[in-house]
Amino acid sequence: MRAVRLTVTAAATVAALTALSACTAKSDAKADADAVQVTAADSKCDTSAKSVPAGQVTLQIENKGEQATEVEILFPDDRIVSEKENIGPGTKYTLTAEVKAGSYEIACRPGMKGHGVRQKLTVTGGAGAKRDPRLDKAVADYRRYAQDQAQATLPLVETFVKDVKDGDIDAAKKAYAPSRLGWERTEPIAESFGDIDPKVDARADGLEDGQKWTGWHRLEKALWKDKKVGAEEKNVADQLVTELKEWQERVGEAEITPTSMANGAKELLDEVATGKVTGEEDRYSHTDLSDFKGNVEGAQKAYELLKPVASKNDPALTKELDKQFAALNTLLDKYRADGSDKGSYDFVSYDKVTEKQRKELSDAVNALAEPLSRLAAAVVK
Repeated sequence: MRAVRLTVTAAATVAALTALSACTAKSDAKADADAVQVTAADSKCDTSAKSVPAGQVTLQIENKGEQATEVEILFPDDRIVSEKENIGPGTKYTLTAEVKAGSYEIACRPGMKGHGVRQKLTVTGGAGAKRDPRLDKAVADYRRYAQDQAQATLPLVETFVKDVKDGDIDAAKKAYAPSRLGWERTEPIAESFGDIDPKVDARADGLEDGQKWTGWHRLEKALWKDKKVGAEEKNVADQLVTELKEWQERVGEAEITPTSMANGAKELLDEVATGKVTGEEDRYSHTDLSDFKGNVEGAQKAYELLKPVASKNDPALTKELDKQFAALNTLLDKYRADGSDKGSYDFVSYDKVTEKQRKELSDAVNALAEPLSRLAAAVVK
């Protein structure tokens, strides 16, 4: 066969490439025509369609408002099918998801707070086109991974909470970052439930009106800034265990699809870009790089499970993703604390990382985030 390929004329090659290009352009044009156009603004959420067939749905989102917005596809009980946070004013984003027949809502949340402006979306027909069985295996393996992470998190959180309630501030500080890793690796699943994430992982400046501040970051402030633990903090610690036990129980019920895995991987990189690189996430403890690593590991796990199909559909994309994941992990290794090995999550305090170094980390995250945003489309081609 190799000899035959070598005898193909230049003209034939050009003809083949022209045909392929035309076919790709036609496919892209059809995808654009089938997409639901979502126009978000500070007080509206307009959609170009109220009904779509089951299977793959694409939202082409444009934010015409004056503040960043979040766009979600929601089940009737407010569980999240898929979402995109931090869509800046004047910017566009394409969100791909898989949906079965039923009733849904598309929500635009200006300022990423509150109930948002919502539009009904009806999905008709059956379950959609039959998909590659390797994707079913990827979903099953990812669900098992998420359950394992939740299971491993509980004892670490219980240790952290015991130290808090004992008033052992030094021990609690050491237990804080490890207790968060499993959550950070699988955060998109937790966020899909809607009600757990605000209770366990909210920052003071991310609270809804009237929301009481609870969770990890409330305790982080007590340990590092206030340097004391009172009765209120002990109650918050108990609540953290209660909420995370509920998370552990609900992981098995999460709606997981190949596209939600791919979009979730991108969301984890967005988490890094908007919280960890800026130093806003763990602003009192400066343990941001541990969370950073957890987010990257979670994104990479989802990608690796989807890679067998993605590499067939878009080999250039997976080659680029392999390269950028390796580059980002290598860069992160530079910030491990003295004496720690690559299996450790003991990183330097983030307040010791210079602005120039933060820019380098940000550039590496962005270099990975761009191709990762195309993973969802690659697995459903």
